[in-house]
Amino acid sequence: MGVVANHLSRVKPSATIAVSQKARDLKEAGRDVIGLGAGEPDFDTPDHIKAAAIDAINRGETKYTPVPGINELREAIAAKFKRENGLDYKPEQVIASTGGKQVIYNAFAATLNPGDEVIIPAPYWVSYPDMVLLNGGEPVFVDATLENNFKITGEQLEAAITPKTKWLLFNSPSNPSGAAYNYDELKELTDVLMRHPHVWVLTDDMYEHLCYDGFEFVTPAQVEPGLYDRTLTMNGLSKSYSMTGWRLGYCAGPMEIIKAMTLIQGQSTSALCSIAQWAGVEALNGPQEFIDERRKIFQERRDLVVSMLNQATGINCPTPEGAFYVYPSCQELLGKTSPSGKVIETDEDFVTELIEAEGVAVVHGSAFGLGPNFRISYATSTEDLTEACSRIQRFCASLR
Repeated sequence: MGVVANHLSRVKPSATIAVSQKARDLKEAGRDVIGLGAGEPDFDTPDHIKAAAIDAINRGETKYTPVPGINELREAIAAKFKRENGLDYKPEQVIASTGGKQVIYNAFAATLNPGDEVIIPAPYWVSYPDMVLLNGGEPVFVDATLENNFKITGEQLEAAITPKTKWLLFNSPSNPSGAAYNYDELKELTDVLMRHPHVWVLTDDMYEHLCYDGFEFVTPAQVEPGLYDRTLTMNGLSKSYSMTGWRLGYCAGPMEIIKAMTLIQGQSTSALCSIAQWAGVEALNGPQEFIDERRKIFQERRDLVVSMLNQATGINCPTPEGAFYVYPSCQELLGKTSPSGKVIETDEDFVTELIEAEGVAVVHGSAFGLGPNFRISYATSTEDLTEACSRIQRFCASLR
C-alpha cells in the first residue's frame, strides 16, 4: 500500500507551470528561448501599492490577522464591488485568500459532495477540473468552439445541467481564449440558470479590467439580480494590478458559504500575508489610472500578435475581447512533418516541435480541454512578441 492518497491519481500537474519551467530550464542550458507560457503581466506592481506595503511593515502590521482578512481590506473589496459592478455586499460577506486559486478551491471544498457535478466551459484554465476532482466532484465540460468565438450558448448550458449539477464555473474574459461575454450573451446563460434553482454560479472575474475595443465587462449577479443568493463573485489583484506574487484573491457571496470557506481557510492556511493585505487596500482604494494605460499597451500587443499569427501558414487566430492571451488553431498543420522528421499529429506535437526548432514556448490547447489549439500569453515585451511571432511564421513555413 502506497503512502500517496488514491484520489491524487485523478489529478495532473499544471501544464502552464510545466511549460514555464521547461522554458526556464532551456534558458539555463544556454538556449535562446522566448517564453510565452506564463499568464503574468511583465509590468511591475505600481509604486503606490509597493509603498503601502513598506509602510505596513514599518508600522508593524506583521501579525496574524482575522482569517477572512482585515476589516479595511474587506471594506475596500465591498466598495469595489459596489463601485464597479453595482453589487451590494457587506464586508462580512467577503473573504480574501491566497490568490484566486485558493478562493475556488475553498469554495469547492466547502460545497462539493461526492458525485456533485461542476459545469466547466472548455477551453478552461488548467486548474479548474483538478480542483473539482480533488474535492470529490465531477467536472462536466461544455465545448466553447472557435466557430462560436469560444463562448457557450444557453442551449449548451441547458443540455449540460442535471439533478447532480452543483456549480457553473464561469470565467470571462477567459483564460486561455481571451473570449468575453457581453451583456446579451451572458443574459442568455443567466436566463437558463434562473430555470434551475439548484445550480450555483462561481465567477472568475480575474481579467475584468483587461477588456479591449471599448468592450463593457459584466458579471452574472449584475446581469441577473435573481442569482445574487447563489453566486460567488471571485476576483483578485494578480492581473490588472500586476500583483501575481502577492497572492491576493477575494470573493463575495452569501453568508452561509463565506462562513464555510472561512472555516476551511482557518484550518488550512489561516489568513493571507498581512503585508499583502495592506497593499491590497491601497490597490483597491488608491489611484486606478495605470490600469487604463497598461490596457492600451496590452491591446496594441494583442493586435500585433493576432496580425502576425494570421500571416503564418496554417494558423487561424481569432481576435479576443479580453485578458492577455490568444488561442489560435493549428488544425491545418496536423499531418505535416517538421524539419526534425517528426509528424505533427496533435497540438502537443506542434508546441513540442516549436520549442525544439525555434525556442518559442507556448502551451498546447489540449491542456485547456480544447484543441488543436495553442495558447500564447502576450504579457511580455513587444520586441519579444515580434521575434516570437516571426519564429512561429518561420516554423509553420518549414512544415512539409
